Amino acid sequence: MALILGSGSARRLDLLAQLGITPDAIRPPEIDEAPHPRELPRPYCERMAAEKLAAITAAPDDIILCADTTVAMGRRILGKPADQDEAARFLRMLSGRRHSVITALALRRGPRNWQRTVMSTVRMKRLSEPEIGAYLASGEWAGKAGGYAIQGRAAAFIPWMSGSCSAVIGLPLAETAALLQAAGHPLLAPGS
Repeated sequence: MALILGSGSARRLDLLAQLGITPDAIRPPEIDEAPHPRELPRPYCERMAAEKLAAITAAPDDIILCADTTVAMGRRILGKPADQDEAARFLRMLSGRRHSVITALALRRGPRNWQRTVMSTVRMKRLSEPEIGAYLASGEWAGKAGGYAIQGRAAAFIPWMSGSCSAVIGLPLAETAALLQAAGHPLLAPGS
């Protein structure tokens, strides 16, 4: 039985390491991540995780773990910014307001699938233009849903959150551990 992480995210790899888990393989799936017209954030996020899972082939006894994290401002999906200008728009939109961070998990072993969705609420402080400029210059926004990384410099922008910090980073650890156990993956090696 091999554990395959269907993600190229270094953050998800680091979070799995917190559980003492190193995947046997990393296979980021190639899927179209464009939202459907009028698609709401939670169904979109759940669809992305499920499509990633379906895109990965594996041996019947292998466990495949995929996830998707989406930042939402009301009904609006704030994905990974295409460029620095879009990242700046996202940061200005989030500045001084609460938003949702949704992480959907999808796991498969043989014919069985498991799914969980974790929703967290995050408040970003009101950002000054120099703060936005310095954050953009750091490049940390690239490849991050909503244009920021709570585990990095943007932690200074977040005075309050309700929910799972690991889910906001990209992989809710309690739910991930429960799904892996349900699929028969040992969380602790013998003698640990």
